Amino acid sequence: MTWWWLAYPLLGIFSGFIAGLFGVGGGLILVPFLFMLFTMQGFTDTQTMHMALGTAMGSIMFTSISSMTAHHQHSAVRWDIFRSMAPGLVFGTLGGSAVASGLATQSLAMLFTAIVYIAALQMMLGIKPKATRSLPGRFGLLLVGTLIGFVSSLVSAGGGFMSVPFMLWSNVVVHQAVGTSAALGFPIAVGGFIGYVASGWNAPGLPPYSFGYVYLPALIGVVLMSFSTAPLGAKLAHRLPVGYLKRAFGIFLVLLATKMLAGLLG
Repeated sequence: MTWWWLAYPLLGIFSGFIAGLFGVGGGLILVPFLFMLFTMQGFTDTQTMHMALGTAMGSIMFTSISSMTAHHQHSAVRWDIFRSMAPGLVFGTLGGSAVASGLATQSLAMLFTAIVYIAALQMMLGIKPKATRSLPGRFGLLLVGTLIGFVSSLVSAGGGFMSVPFMLWSNVVVHQAVGTSAALGFPIAVGGFIGYVASGWNAPGLPPYSFGYVYLPALIGVVLMSFSTAPLGAKLAHRLPVGYLKRAFGIFLVLLATKMLAGLLG
């Protein structure tokens, strides 16, 4: 064991809480920190971003279960939406992870930063589309799920920055939109995890304890702590002025993603 491994449980505490509070999956926080930790550990430059994305996807599988359960206890998960979108989410994340595996680390990091900027801007401005329509049919939800899954796999996010606005636009109550988004993070994470493991299975130069593009010590350390803090965040989401917190979180995301990109370009 190296002392670096001690950082992963601490990261898990923070990312799990954020996942439960905002329904964002935790990947938006995990990826920049994992990227910086992996870089400091001397991982191969051409694989650092892929490892961060794959490991984050693995952790979201577990945190999404915990967060989903907590939101379900508050009757805040629309399982009809979940059943219609889940197949598309899995298909989209498998495709997105395959595309990501073919991109250079610098290009992938720049793409990640651009998507994070969009998500952060949405949070800072408190953008909530007016409920102007009803939910589409099952085929429409399948297509929407595919798109959300594809984009989410490129940033290892639970898709909340896309699925929540979509559901609000479709007249879904805000707490149900957040709770359902937490549940949708699970099929996104499953598809992304499988995709990153498969695409990195025969990649040369991976560090010890790797499972494809997933670094197991980081995955275990993050999951052990985030699994317990995600329910706390989900409970507080029903009590705190989350709108104000999201603005502060959006600013933090911009600074974090910018630092990651500056370090890469530097």
